[in-house]
Amino acid sequence: MSSRNRLGSWQWIQKLWRTSAEGAEKEATVVQVDIPQSTLIINNVRLAHVDNALAEQLWTVECKRGKVGQVSLSDGSDVVPLPDAHAWHHIDAKGSLLLPSLCHSHIHLDKCFILDRCKCEFGDFTEAMKVTARAKQDFRYDTDDLLRRGRRLIRESIECGVTSMRAHVEVDSIVGLSCLTAALQLRNKFKTTCNVQIAVFAQEPLFDLPADTMPGSNYCFLKQALEDPEVEAVGSAPYVEPNAAQAKKNITLILELAARTGLHADFHLDYNIDPDTEPLVWEVIREAKRIGGWISTDGESYRGITIGHATRLQLFTPDQWQELKEAIGELPITLVGLPNSDMYMQGRGDTDKPLGPPRSTLRVPYIARKYDLQIAMSVNNVENAFTPQGSVDPLALCILGVALFQSATPRDIRTLIRSVTLTSKRALGMAPSDLPQDLFPQKGDPADFVIMHETQTLNQAVLNPSHDRTTIRGGVVIARRLTKRWIACSQSRAAVKLVLPWYRRVKWSYMLFPPLLLYKFLIN
Repeated sequence: MSSRNRLGSWQWIQKLWRTSAEGAEKEATVVQVDIPQSTLIINNVRLAHVDNALAEQLWTVECKRGKVGQVSLSDGSDVVPLPDAHAWHHIDAKGSLLLPSLCHSHIHLDKCFILDRCKCEFGDFTEAMKVTARAKQDFRYDTDDLLRRGRRLIRESIECGVTSMRAHVEVDSIVGLSCLTAALQLRNKFKTTCNVQIAVFAQEPLFDLPADTMPGSNYCFLKQALEDPEVEAVGSAPYVEPNAAQAKKNITLILELAARTGLHADFHLDYNIDPDTEPLVWEVIREAKRIGGWISTDGESYRGITIGHATRLQLFTPDQWQELKEAIGELPITLVGLPNSDMYMQGRGDTDKPLGPPRSTLRVPYIARKYDLQIAMSVNNVENAFTPQGSVDPLALCILGVALFQSATPRDIRTLIRSVTLTSKRALGMAPSDLPQDLFPQKGDPADFVIMHETQTLNQAVLNPSHDRTTIRGGVVIARRLTKRWIACSQSRAAVKLVLPWYRRVKWSYMLFPPLLLYKFLIN
């Protein structure tokens, strides 16, 4: 046997050993290829119809040139899949559920996976800002680190079923344009598998001092970043400004920049639950109406305004919510709840109260149902001081939302799924032709899907979503995530011996110390 073959055998043995020891091994593949405009046929798939009779049927979805060409009832025949993900032209879904692909409407690409660098003692927002600012000092000098962490976030997101995201990248006097430079590289690397929409974001104040009437260096970096034609959105966090007047000026500056450059505007806004603090959402609406030009004359395209967090709105009365709905009117404003971050950060002053901190995040199903406002959910941060917990999977937010919002009715289930698919894509300002019409595919829809293997109903997808998924973008399979399962107690002793490699089965103590073998023979 050649040394290369011996090495391959040893690697295979090591892999089998790990599989046996852990009991289950997760596999995920993301395909990076120049995607052709091909035909894909998905057989025996269930669709998220409102009508239960239709939802129980098996369907065939035919995709051509990146769009849904035809949807028809399946005949129940099996289709043998081709071996390589990017070469698949037929998929037998075996009764699994097909959903629109998932979307991150608000996620931070540059400061993910840095929790180990943030030494937190209290865990509050002020401390998170400080420790993150210290960690950011290294970003400018370590592009490889930015790329590695960003690549991981995008890959894991695609494996979950995400095909589009608004990626916030910070530009300021601490990091310069280093985060933007890395994001542009990642955007190009994943252009065939994920629409990475870059939003340059000012996490730090635009004004240096409370007495300043003109913005400082952070604003200059923001304007410089907007010169890149691949940037699609501009945003800020007005609540970090030294005072309320400067926070309002921050809003005006961002909206004017968006209007001047033709970009979407994205605010981290009203991140508090203090009844004495003025909600700045009214200022956004006033200034947006004053500036104008958000919707094109033909109504086919628009520059959107996204408002993330907005936890202060949780204190609104029904009359105030109705007033907000009327004030928004035709403005393309989408609210984005960020429950992982909101619940972790807000309400710490109520720790000693009988019920503890309140549910300080936007009630997605309630707001959508009662006030018919556009509201999405998103992951926001992953493993940093602002959000130490959670994964990149948008469906994990739906699981949390069921308990958090006490929402498990069929209507609320659909709203939760829409919040991480259709409504999140709307928050990105995607053109109507790039948006599906509903949770089930129709002719002419973009062929962007996630197949939830071993999941048959929309309820299951929200309440207990499967790990195994296939991600499709433009009618091409781009990722597959599968789990290999093995449980010793479900097999005979002989079968277990076949699974374990020989070096796991040998009693090394007997071979090294023969008297032990004699002792065992005598006592038996």
